[in-house]
Amino acid sequence: MSHDGHLIEGAGGSIRISGEALAGLVVTAAELVDGARVRRPRRGLDVTVKDASVHVTVEVAARYGAVLPELGDAIQRSVTEALRAATGLEVDGVDVAIEELDR
Repeated sequence: MSHDGHLIEGAGGSIRISGEALAGLVVTAAELVDGARVRRPRRGLDVTVKDASVHVTVEVAARYGAVLPELGDAIQRSVTEALRAATGLEVDGVDVAIEELDR
């Protein structure tokens, strides 16, 4: 599990977004998708920031009956939109691994 942070330098000083804050955004955005749950503890969650871009890998459990490819697509969209809106980072990719099924 890796969570790189992000530093933004501005005229008034700097703003540091911790890796844990970025991971929290990913978890919240993924779990906003109906039928998805990020596995606990956050094993299988990787947030890597390089320059002004981010790449995410997240392992989830899916609710039984979900259409898994559609669920994965929805998680990718939700995480991408949340990271862009909250941080301004360009999202290089969101890799979703569906590792469990919930009943």
